[in-house]
Amino acid sequence: MKIIEVKDRTTVLVEQLLRVWESSVKATHLFLSGDEISNIKQYVPQALNGVPILIVAENENGNPMGFMGVADKMLEMLFISNESRGQGIGKQLLQYGIENYSINELAVNEQNPLAKGFYEHMGFEVYKRNELDEQGNPYPLLYMKRDG
Repeated sequence: MKIIEVKDRTTVLVEQLLRVWESSVKATHLFLSGDEISNIKQYVPQALNGVPILIVAENENGNPMGFMGVADKMLEMLFISNESRGQGIGKQLLQYGIENYSINELAVNEQNPLAKGFYEHMGFEVYKRNELDEQGNPYPLLYMKRDG
């Protein structure tokens, strides 16, 4: 696996990352219906193109297995394809972000306990809770910070 900072966000890459996103969300965001996932999916390319720092984990064939987005020391997104989960890719990406971009804050869906546990394991602690997500939907968000 190699970690790449993406400079050129091509249509092909965005489509590949959208597939990673969808595979990840279907496996981990069990509180979302298929329709809700399809609805959110429309906004993902915009988010991928808009996040200041986009970092991709590629396999030996150069195919994305996971990605993260960073803005102002905040982890904006971290998704690992379902078939690549449990291999330490998320940990390596997050570690890279902490070391290179001083990531010290993130928000995670409260209804995604696996992700919350992962971030706790990586040294983040919940400091705030919101009843609604950023789009105003009833998916509580937990805001987490890391000391250091």
